[in-house]
Amino acid sequence: MNRLFVLAMLGAWAPLAVSQATMPATLSDASKACLRCHKTDQPGLYLQWGSSKHYRANVGCNECHRAAPDEPDAFEHGDQWISVLVTPKDCARCHGKEVEEFAASHHSKGGRILGSLDNTLAEIVEGNSAFRTPAFPHGNSAAAVSGCWQCHGSELKVLGDGKLDPATWPNSGIGRINPDGSEGSCTACHMRHEFAAEQARHPDTCGKCHLGPDHPQKEIYEESKHGIAFFANAKACNLANEKWIAGEDYFHAPTCATCHMSATKDLPVTHDIGMRISWNNRPAVSVRPEIADAKMGLPGKDVGWQARRTAMQKVCASCHYQSWVDNFYVQYDGLVALYNDKYATPGEALYALARPLLKPVQFSNKLDFTWYELWHHAGRRARHAAAMMGPDYTHWHGTYELARDFYSEYVPQLEELVEKGLASADAAMVEAANKLQAELGFTASPRG
Repeated sequence: MNRLFVLAMLGAWAPLAVSQATMPATLSDASKACLRCHKTDQPGLYLQWGSSKHYRANVGCNECHRAAPDEPDAFEHGDQWISVLVTPKDCARCHGKEVEEFAASHHSKGGRILGSLDNTLAEIVEGNSAFRTPAFPHGNSAAAVSGCWQCHGSELKVLGDGKLDPATWPNSGIGRINPDGSEGSCTACHMRHEFAAEQARHPDTCGKCHLGPDHPQKEIYEESKHGIAFFANAKACNLANEKWIAGEDYFHAPTCATCHMSATKDLPVTHDIGMRISWNNRPAVSVRPEIADAKMGLPGKDVGWQARRTAMQKVCASCHYQSWVDNFYVQYDGLVALYNDKYATPGEALYALARPLLKPVQFSNKLDFTWYELWHHAGRRARHAAAMMGPDYTHWHGTYELARDFYSEYVPQLEELVEKGLASADAAMVEAANKLQAELGFTASPRG
């Protein structure tokens, strides 16, 4: 097996160097002091902690929330310095391997959406600047704060004395940008203060973010044979089992975690969810994951898609025989190739040629929305659904809507631009219209 792949699966190449803490023999006096108040003032929090493995390991409030006086979000609480925030850097005191893997993943980089095309929609097109807070005196968009940032993560702003700006907190977005320089939020999946593996393994947990018109993985999973089998046999899936190995501890159905993160007979647990994915279907044109990793500066750039596919096939082999797995991937690759060749690549070329004929502000043209929804909505649905064996989403919510909108919306809008451009007195507009018209002659046939 490829040595880089082995290193990736073990998290050996991840960027954070951390050491494991020794578990305390007894609960610390500092944590006992915290509990004297929290037990009464926040009984729900105390109950959750009491049900957790942290409780059994004598890991209490202080072990997670303690802070040095010079940390930006630290404040003095009684005779202790603490922080409300618990970041991946804090979790790494005990969970070093998990944090290393997570830091190398696309999940931890979710906050980098800030300032991107998607966030422009929420910040400007959908929103306004009326939402003013101390850290944003000139205003911010409530649509971005309560929408995009809650899944992708906000850049947390500290106001002083441990107080956090209300535009950025509360926030458990998976790519949250923390004051200590770390990226991510472990509580996006392991909700405080119980942090149960059972919850993180359940597909509903992933559904906080992975659903809706542009990435309906939760809905696709529910319509797939995998989802149907899980919800019919959820109790038999042993989600709370300590050793949770597919094919050993359960076999009725996989969850999202089973395929993307959890252990098999041949693979360890990984917190880098990209290490078993052989296509990145997020962009307009699907690319191999190592290409996407290279753009983000992630160490996964050195792990090829073939090695990642081998890993996922090991998961599949927990329940399926090899010819079944091989044939599935032939079907999946075929759908990705169809999307790339017939819609994405020509559609992207047409859009680039149309730009000189459009108003310069993005999303001030109908064509901007049409193209965006073609690849970002219907195109993603088709690709993700094929990856997860959701036929209705592949066809009716995917390729059907792609074809309908490409030929009845996108192409007619492009032809209208050509007509207006050719009638223009501006020579540059006429030239742009001619180039677009020439390209349309090669790409607009429904046969592809």
